[in-house]
Formats: sequence, C-alpha cells, structure tokens
Amino acid sequence: MPTEPTVTHRLIAADFLTTSYRVVGKVMTPNTGMVGLLNDTTTSFMEVLDAKLARLHMPTKLVGEYKVIDLVKTNVFAVCLTRREDIGPQALARGGYQNLAKYPLRVTTQVYELEGTLEWAGRFDFATVMVEGIRDFVPLYDTTLTAILIPALRIESPAVLFNRRMVDLLALISDKQA
Repeated sequence: MPTEPTVTHRLIAADFLTTSYRVVGKVMTPNTGMVGLLNDTTTSFMEVLDAKLARLHMPTKLVGEYKVIDLVKTNVFAVCLTRREDIGPQALARGGYQNLAKYPLRVTTQVYELEGTLEWAGRFDFATVMVEGIRDFVPLYDTTLTAILIPALRIESPAVLFNRRMVDLLALISDKQA
C-alpha cells in the first residue's frame, strides 16, 4: 500500500501587518518556511493561530484574541519574524544559489516605512526587484518597521517579508544626500 509523502510543518511566530491591523500569532509553515507559505500561489489566505489583534492607531491596546483567524495574503504588507532562518531555505528566499550583494534600503508604503538590507544577486535595479519572478513577498534583513503616522508602532526584526505589490518607493540608503 503506497504511503502519502509527508510534508514537514512547523509553527513559526510572527507579526503580520495589514493597512489597519497588527496581528501577532503563529502559522504552520511547510519546509519551505514563511517565504514558501506567503508565495504559494495555490492559496490566497493563511491561518494564524493564537492570534492577538491590535488596531494600528492604538498599537498597545488589544482588540481581540482568537484561536484561529484567516488572513488574506494580498492584504498583508509585512511579516516580521523573530529569527532569520524562519524565512525558509536561503536558496528559495534569495531566488537561487548566487553570489549576493547587500543593499541597505528604505521601503515605503502609504502606511509603513521599512529600513533594512536586501540581499540581491547582481546590481540593484528597482524594476527587477519589483517585477522579477512570481513571488510577491521579498525578504529584507536586519529591519526596522515603523508606522508613518504612529511612531509608537516600531518593530525591529532580523527578517521581514514585505509585499512588493504594496510598495510606493524603494530607495538605496547609500544614495541618501547628507
């Protein structure tokens, strides 16, 4: 009797940020990690377990706690992780095995600002970062996320996956004028 192939799953704790809420909880990820879960095109949502919700404009006030909530992936701007390795296999996170350059970036949306390091093969090119491949969520390392209108909402994270479909601008920090 043939057996079903087993897929290793593990719980990963994370902060999920939408345009109006911060959700803190855990997700069950496959062996491809958080990057594999978020960029999986066969499903448009994900389940967050032991979820705690807070509105962005009152980040310290808990709105509710739920055993399970479903998040629509296209409405998630960023997922902040507590460990870099939770992103997933480096070949998958980086888009392959290649020599990488590190680019300190500022990423902004209508709600958030991120500052962190993009690890990218070759020279930095905005158009390539924004449209290359099919993945919507791009890893950024050693990141600080702040809400533009609510500076009390500040998250420092060793690894963040941001939704490139929600980005207003990307800027190289090295190009900043004094």
